[in-house]
Amino acid sequence: MGIHKAVIPAAGLGTRLLPATKAIPKEMVPLADKPAIQYIVEEAVESGVSHLIVITSRTKRAIEDHFDETPELERMLQRKGDTARLEELRRIERMAQITVTRQPEPKGLGHAILMARDLVGAEPFGVLLPDDLVRNDGGRPCLEQLARVQERHGGIVLGVMRVPRDQVSRYGVVAVEPVDPSGGLGPRIHHVRDVVEKPPAAEAPSDLIIIGRYVLTPSIFGALERTVPGAGGEIQLTDAIRALRDREPIYAYEFEGERFDIGDPVGFLTTSLAYALRRPDLAPGVTAYLRTLRLSAS
Repeated sequence: MGIHKAVIPAAGLGTRLLPATKAIPKEMVPLADKPAIQYIVEEAVESGVSHLIVITSRTKRAIEDHFDETPELERMLQRKGDTARLEELRRIERMAQITVTRQPEPKGLGHAILMARDLVGAEPFGVLLPDDLVRNDGGRPCLEQLARVQERHGGIVLGVMRVPRDQVSRYGVVAVEPVDPSGGLGPRIHHVRDVVEKPPAAEAPSDLIIIGRYVLTPSIFGALERTVPGAGGEIQLTDAIRALRDREPIYAYEFEGERFDIGDPVGFLTTSLAYALRRPDLAPGVTAYLRTLRLSAS
């Protein structure tokens, strides 16, 4: 069966990408020639999702417009005979049912997901954070991998990856049970004992960090309602997940693929370059330019 709905929290202000995000939502800043959020929507659709719930704020109208119909632009492309671009526009507009709901004020990731409660209903659903892109060339999309684990074992599934110990303090980190090859889970799947938000490296329970991919069950909404705001007055998703440890299984899944963090300018630039170099229509020109550069040894 898999999952049919997914939530994309996109209400943040994008301050780390200022001044680019002063008037443009960070999710609409282009990577190669597509807005960043389009890659997220495409991953969800390729994972079997048919209904996307995008959580925005009053400054994010451009996100909704991007996936809406554009009759004037389509008519202009028809007159020009530009069928390739016309078909691409229509593909974007028809990828999935997209419902937009606003988060009135920034109260954290947990609160943003809680805003989707009525739209999600009583079924497991995906969550994709726009700051994380995952590419798995020739394989299953990251969210589909998590959905398959959830379909087989139930419970909550967190997408995780290993990082050097000196980087764990920047992320949520999972404490996991030792892998039991005879337990039927497989080497990439771990039972989660605890979730720790941004621990000091010396105190981190593992080197497995949570990235922006989740499959959650409807019980998360009740847990989020009971979650007390933490630092900065925000409702943390990790706190709600921790509260469910004794009620349902929680799994960490080491996904297959390459993760790109586009939450800061360097990440955006390097990701855009990496994606352009995988495009047959863009790679030759980009490669030719790179060969002209004289890079400093420092």
